[in-house]
Amino acid sequence: MQARKPAVAGQFYPGQRDSCIDQIEGCLQAAEISEPLPETIVAGIVPHAGWTFSGDVAASVFSAIRQRHEKVDTFVVFGAAHGYFGQSPAVYDRGSWMTPLGEIAIDEELAEAVLSHGGAVSDTGAHGFEHSIEVQVPFIQHLFAGAKILPIIVPPREQAIALGRHIGQICRRGKDKKIVCVGSTDLTHYGPRYGFVPMGASREGLRWASTVNDRQFIDLALKLDAGGLLASAAEHGNACGPGAAAAAVAAAKRLGKTDGLLLAHTNSNDVMLRDMGSMSLDSVGYAGIVF
Repeated sequence: MQARKPAVAGQFYPGQRDSCIDQIEGCLQAAEISEPLPETIVAGIVPHAGWTFSGDVAASVFSAIRQRHEKVDTFVVFGAAHGYFGQSPAVYDRGSWMTPLGEIAIDEELAEAVLSHGGAVSDTGAHGFEHSIEVQVPFIQHLFAGAKILPIIVPPREQAIALGRHIGQICRRGKDKKIVCVGSTDLTHYGPRYGFVPMGASREGLRWASTVNDRQFIDLALKLDAGGLLASAAEHGNACGPGAAAAAVAAAKRLGKTDGLLLAHTNSNDVMLRDMGSMSLDSVGYAGIVF
């Protein structure tokens, strides 16, 4: 099978190998981890905007995993369903993916075990233009030599929870193989550009989006409330990939985790203000969490 070619290299992240590595290293250096990490990490939640905006937050999660586990055999990366409208989670179950850092193999054995449950479908085509998983892959390639991936697009439906539980159970059985589940989601998309301004197109509205709306989703994730994540996103519009987050949380809970650790929380407007000296009435939230 032909390898999946990158769809957003040169847009969301650099398209050339050296530039890609340089930006990953910059993100890792900026990713400050001040809290003590759990002894083992089985899952995480990462954002998926362009690296300029959310790369530092995503890097904090992968850096934390690397600090606890030098070797990870497979990353199950749950992605948001931005352009996929199927009912069931879509598994990229064979072959490999390409990025500017080279080729990374799909864990076909794990894919077969996941599909055997019946709650997900094999659909490599669904991944053709989805960026939420792709932007994580170079971090994995750079930090975890030899790791494989299992990309799964997860719609915001109850099947996400069953999928996460099933994969958590597979991880429990495979004690000779280190598998980490990562859910990819951004948080509140606030402002006129997104047609979402319940608190007005103002600085006060942006503050509410971050401190109230984002925070509700984060707190549910930290409590491993997978069902709450789906409901909160549906009611409050505080995540674009709630299915991906719910699957990661459900897997972590099945693996014995009882709470999560928030590593970073910011938004695109704060990044613009910090790095460019300007602000906007539109903003997207980003959080990095490990379990």
